[in-house]
Amino acid sequence: AMMKTMTGGNCNLNVPAKNSYRMVVLGASRVGKSSIVSRFLNGRFEDQYTPTIEDFHRKVYNIRGDMYQLDILDTSGNHPFPAMRRLSILTGDVFILVFSLDNRESFDEVKRLQKQILEVKSCLKNKTKESADLPMVICGNKNDHSEIFRKVRTDEGENLVSSDENCAYFEVSAKKNTNVDEMFYVLFSMAKLPHEMSPSLHRKISIQYGDTFQQKSFQMRRVKDMDAYGMISPFARRPSVNSDLKYIKSKVLREGQSREREKCTVQ
Repeated sequence: AMMKTMTGGNCNLNVPAKNSYRMVVLGASRVGKSSIVSRFLNGRFEDQYTPTIEDFHRKVYNIRGDMYQLDILDTSGNHPFPAMRRLSILTGDVFILVFSLDNRESFDEVKRLQKQILEVKSCLKNKTKESADLPMVICGNKNDHSEIFRKVRTDEGENLVSSDENCAYFEVSAKKNTNVDEMFYVLFSMAKLPHEMSPSLHRKISIQYGDTFQQKSFQMRRVKDMDAYGMISPFARRPSVNSDLKYIKSKVLREGQSREREKCTVQ
């Protein structure tokens, strides 16, 4: 079977290609996309705002003895390169669309993004004859703000997902960490991924234990009763645009059924 390999320092992790997924986070600027990603990865909220061009993160899990890899693409809210946004959509497996409850324009942007994702993925599905579902969460962030600042009603968000069982709506606060875990739990459940990938349902492991990450002795010695644990790769780099294009081309040309992407170099 084809494997994706992550190597670096004393860390050597092999993840089956079929267990490797990409999560794409989309939305307008200043809605809290990176804050939600930070909550997911580190359990922290950053007060200082820094505009995102495009950030790439990787988390590897050992869940009941099986290895999983989740690549996270945190995209720019400005979308300076429409072709890059389209490529991000084409290569994504699960999606989080974020808007701010106190910003009507950001909600309108999420509606446009949802439509674009469905159109792009439908086109790809028609060419590849795939029947895979499209797990997606629409996320109204900043629900910790007073109701007097709210510009988007709850029922409006719920209406966006009412006709799609693979799409869910959540109102969250990255700042207060409200409903963030629940959102990821539902997203992974819709994607038929282990719910232990959710932030609060696995033990966080340091990179220093990378060599023993797959060893049963490590599970017995370090994790005790837990049978799920995850590790952030600190040096993961985004696979090249060229490799993403080749991946999509291979799917369209049906050169292989495997979900192989370029291996991410870790230095």
